[in-house]
Amino acid sequence: MERWAALELASTIRHDGDGGVTDELATVQGLKRWIHEQRALLEGHFPEDSEVVDEDLRLRVVELRRAVRALFARAVSPTRPSPPDAHRLTPAGRAVAELNAAAALVPVVPRLDWPLEGPPKTHVSATRDDPHAVLLAALARAAIEFLGGPQRERLRACTAPRCVRYFVKSHGRQEWCKPSCGNRARAARHYERHHRTPDGTPASP
Repeated sequence: MERWAALELASTIRHDGDGGVTDELATVQGLKRWIHEQRALLEGHFPEDSEVVDEDLRLRVVELRRAVRALFARAVSPTRPSPPDAHRLTPAGRAVAELNAAAALVPVVPRLDWPLEGPPKTHVSATRDDPHAVLLAALARAAIEFLGGPQRERLRACTAPRCVRYFVKSHGRQEWCKPSCGNRARAARHYERHHRTPDGTPASP
């Protein structure tokens, strides 16, 4: 399971491009679409049959996302977390317990594949048939791997106006998740500098 799936899960809460925030997992159809879009990262740990993606699974994935975002907020502390749900995140201790419980839903076994031509490859195979449990456990293990690895220390909450994404800092001066956020942040700073009175208060319109 690719660890970056945890970042993608956290990013299902995002800026809608129109001044608000949208939740990609707000509906069962939204969850189906997200699973389909992430099929490469999920490495087969997702329900092949869309009929098994139901409201129960959606609620469980959303609850897992709440735990992941709570631990992302802890990881970026003492800087501010992503704002949309910072006031109602799962307490960190409970988030850890929920993540571990979800990861334990499905035992996995390591497997070695070594074709006649080419290098050997390793992967893990789930040992349970419940597609809900397989998906939840895979997402939880991805989050555990992400938070337990070196990328946790490079995790940041984007500070651009209206952005609510977390990102992994790739170089020393990076402040935003993507160039468009940097452009928006610089424009906001420029506007603020040129629309304040000498005493630092906002100028009247």
